[in-house]
Amino acid sequence: MAESMEALERRIDALRAEIRRSVVARDTARTKGLRAELRIAEQEWEQAISDLAEEAGDPPPAAAGRSSAGSLLPVREQVHHALTLLSVPAAPKLVAEVHAAFFGAAAAGGLAAGKLTHLRRDEKRSFGTAPYARPYYLCAALTAEHLAPARGLVAVSTWPLERRIVGPLSPRVDFLTAAVRVAERAGTVPAGSSTLARLVWRFASNIPGALDIAGRPDTVDPVTVIRAAEAERVVHADADRAHRAAAAERARRQLDQVDQLFGNTLRTLPGKVTRRGGAVSRGNPTVQEKTA
Repeated sequence: MAESMEALERRIDALRAEIRRSVVARDTARTKGLRAELRIAEQEWEQAISDLAEEAGDPPPAAAGRSSAGSLLPVREQVHHALTLLSVPAAPKLVAEVHAAFFGAAAAGGLAAGKLTHLRRDEKRSFGTAPYARPYYLCAALTAEHLAPARGLVAVSTWPLERRIVGPLSPRVDFLTAAVRVAERAGTVPAGSSTLARLVWRFASNIPGALDIAGRPDTVDPVTVIRAAEAERVVHADADRAHRAAAAERARRQLDQVDQLFGNTLRTLPGKVTRRGGAVSRGNPTVQEKTA
């Protein structure tokens, strides 16, 4: 089953890449066909994750369009759905907005930052007790500099380590990637909701050339958003990829399994006390020592 899930996720990623290329090439017929294939692949992924949840003893996920009032979907599944759509580490607020726009979940309060913080701690404890017992874990994005948990960002354990690293250019690259993912998915929805339209508009309003003259949520074109986001992302992609790859290689050498998923926890310690001519001075604090 795990191999099947990985194959489906690779297939979905490949289809999304093909869709981006066909959109940029303005091949409308190919884009339409690829989007149909993507919808089928995503449905197969939803069924596969439901099967895994049942095997793990979790409640079965609710239908994608069911409102939160009647949803039986656990919070961790809601977060996983949204992050899988985005394909990049994201803040709790964005996770909640994406789930509300595409899966009919409750307003952002249902996935509040505090809940996700506690959820990530629970995931870490679960992994420490029985590593890889679950199909996936909600984990941390890691800072490229210290390999510490990136503040306020949630990721998925099955992603490559490079995708979970956050370097100097990564916030912008990930924002543009998320914009493309959201716009791609919005283009497959026959009649988008006002919540979805506002979400796409918020992305577009921060990307040069993504909005038309009117600049209203109801006039945003997903194809234009994709083109504008891709045009800017290509400027930063190579440098960001190299920075992430170097940090990921360092993480594999320095961190154990738990820390590769949940980060190297840092603390600041007082510097060493020295005496110079009767005066007391302190050295620089140590920030790289791992907590017990």
